Amino acid sequence: MVGIVGYGAYVPIYRIKVEDIARIWEEDPESIKKGLNIKEKSVPGLDEDTTTIAVEAGRQAVYHSGIDAKEIGAIYVGSESHPYAVKPTSTMVSEAIGAGNKLMCADLEFACKAGTAGIQMAMGLVKSDMIKYGMAIGADTSQGRPGDALEYTASAGGAAYIIGNKKEEIIAEIIDTVSYTSDTPDFWRRQGADFPSHGGRFTGEPAYFKHVINATNMLFEKTGFNAKDFDYAVFHQPNGKFPLLAAKRLGFEEKKVETGLLTPIIGNTYSGASPLGLAAVLDIAKPGEKILVTSFGSGAGSDSFAIEVTEKINDKRKRVKKVREMIDKGKKYIDYAMYLKNRGSIKIV
Repeated sequence: MVGIVGYGAYVPIYRIKVEDIARIWEEDPESIKKGLNIKEKSVPGLDEDTTTIAVEAGRQAVYHSGIDAKEIGAIYVGSESHPYAVKPTSTMVSEAIGAGNKLMCADLEFACKAGTAGIQMAMGLVKSDMIKYGMAIGADTSQGRPGDALEYTASAGGAAYIIGNKKEEIIAEIIDTVSYTSDTPDFWRRQGADFPSHGGRFTGEPAYFKHVINATNMLFEKTGFNAKDFDYAVFHQPNGKFPLLAAKRLGFEEKKVETGLLTPIIGNTYSGASPLGLAAVLDIAKPGEKILVTSFGSGAGSDSFAIEVTEKINDKRKRVKKVREMIDKGKKYIDYAMYLKNRGSIKIV
């Protein structure tokens, strides 16, 4: 048995509304809202980056799990906005959460699915008894070129998961996982480039839908489950519409997706998107309920998971900061000028 023994999440308090971005580019905000199914997005503070988000989520995960951080044998941080090109985020996280020195650390990059790739890696190490616990984090302060469609969705946030194999500690068993991967050039950012580029006609059917649908169907085939067996479904959410369309194609009722669908209110947190959606579901899920999670990363690939909640979740629930409450509590709206300042887009030369 292998599964989640603790989790934590973090979303910055700052928000910018679609109207404030659309006004600058003289676009119709209602058309944007309808087209992307998004109202506003989170923005990192001046002193926030992937490391600070990962640290906050990691600390909460340790507290929620109730374990000693020094028992963590591996930490993987998945992101496409690591603050250093050469200097791991994961070592800073390990120091900040008090994990000690007897562990392996690595940074992962696979667009928006690097966080779920970390979960799979931690699962393998735990299941083989190479380590006692593994931590996997998906976090980003994602980039969008000013004036590009991505600017309406690219946001900030992340979630951390501690993976273990002690039945009495697991709040949600990971029953199985599969991956589906191909070389599909739908989204990329070259070394030294400030903003990513995307091949518009590749982003939908050849990339997102092909991989999400195939990975989920592979999981169905491997486990014998189908959409009716799951109480919740979390799909990667580059916008608020794609997950709903994928769910419909796979036979899921819309209500099963709504709990984990956060993009309409915080935007696309990239590597944090699927992990944050799962955290929002775990906040309310009951013992015995099943959760499907299928991530997606451009370039391209999807990881799909079948998860079943255990009785232990009720014992630890009082120790977790709920995602929806975190998103709503104390949020502060900023205008476009402050947004550019916080994002470091105003450069003094």
